[in-house]
Amino acid sequence: MKTIKINATDSTNTFLKELAQNSAVENFTTVVANTQLKGRGQQNQKWFSEPNKNLTFSTFVIFDNFKIKHQKYLNYAISLAIYEVLFNENLPKLSIKWPNDIMSVNKKICGILIENTFIGNKIKNAVIGIGVNVNQECFPDFLKNKATSLKIENNNTYDLTILLNKLLLNIKVKIKLLKKECFTFLEDAYLKVLYKKNIPTMFKNSRDEIFIGIISGVSEDGKLQILLENDTIKEFGIKEVTFL
Repeated sequence: MKTIKINATDSTNTFLKELAQNSAVENFTTVVANTQLKGRGQQNQKWFSEPNKNLTFSTFVIFDNFKIKHQKYLNYAISLAIYEVLFNENLPKLSIKWPNDIMSVNKKICGILIENTFIGNKIKNAVIGIGVNVNQECFPDFLKNKATSLKIENNNTYDLTILLNKLLLNIKVKIKLLKKECFTFLEDAYLKVLYKKNIPTMFKNSRDEIFIGIISGVSEDGKLQILLENDTIKEFGIKEVTFL
């Protein structure tokens, strides 16, 4: 497992994708940046991280026979790998917010961005970008009520290298389960810790309409299933619904 440490880059995902395009990259090669200048999250949202305080890294995973139709299980595997490591740090009310944010109570503590390369009906490889708020104690005003860190939640200061190694080891464990097609196990574990599952919640759809629903699960193609007030279940893609 090769680790490349760099001082600064626009995005570790972009850095690793360009590296893979121009050279042979070993499985589980990881790029770690002290500073990420243009970090990205889901739907091209910016990821803000104070230099040298947090973990911002990307890992390259190679697949031999992983079908596109199963890609939601990759999301489950990575989310659970991060969740389990952070759960051991005694963070309050830890959960996974669909599709793959890690939350402590109602604040985001980790974001995940997975970018896949396809060949035919299979995923050839994945660049898995992860940002964990670790030792950062101050966030921009517009994030104060939305983001938190390990340091804020349990008042511990972390060695970033030790925490990184724990995360990478558990990612490898979960990828092994994925390659063994332990899909039911991964889905059951994911749904057990899914944020707001079975709790009445306010949402906004892509037409800016606000509605109340209850998360009931995730569809075969990875869409969020929400039970509406009329007792029907509607499925939403990542750009089609937001939590309020």
